[in-house]
Amino acid sequence: MQADELSEPFVFHRVLLTVDADDPNSSTRAFRYAATMAHDYQIELCIVSVLEDDDVNIFDVMTPGKLDQKEDDVRQAVEDYMTIAEKLGVDHVTGLTVGAGDVDDVILEKVIPKFKPDLIVCGSDTEDASHRVPGAVGLRIARRANVSVIVVR
Repeated sequence: MQADELSEPFVFHRVLLTVDADDPNSSTRAFRYAATMAHDYQIELCIVSVLEDDDVNIFDVMTPGKLDQKEDDVRQAVEDYMTIAEKLGVDHVTGLTVGAGDVDDVILEKVIPKFKPDLIVCGSDTEDASHRVPGAVGLRIARRANVSVIVVR
């Protein structure tokens, strides 16, 4: 180890926050952490949410307007988080929503190449997210991402 390298600050410049409209408990804590970091270090924050495959069934697809409503709900959740981040003083905040897909695959294959974060912040799915194993998405992203990941519990 070199003393010079150890004494240099390790700073992130672009933070990607993943939020889950179905699990506000985990998203709230992850948001608080990411927004605080973006504000305090004056860095870019991108808030993303994915309409999960598990949230769409055949009846949703066949019912006129149902899928559009689910997409609107995801989009609105991201916009709400963006508004709060701006009120908290985050200067550089953007939002991104992605249509139905497997969350970790979408984040890793579509969102990371587009936003190019150097840190991903996600919540640890809680037990009240009925269709998932607690913590599964954050763990899968952390295992496969080529950037640093913080899972907020």
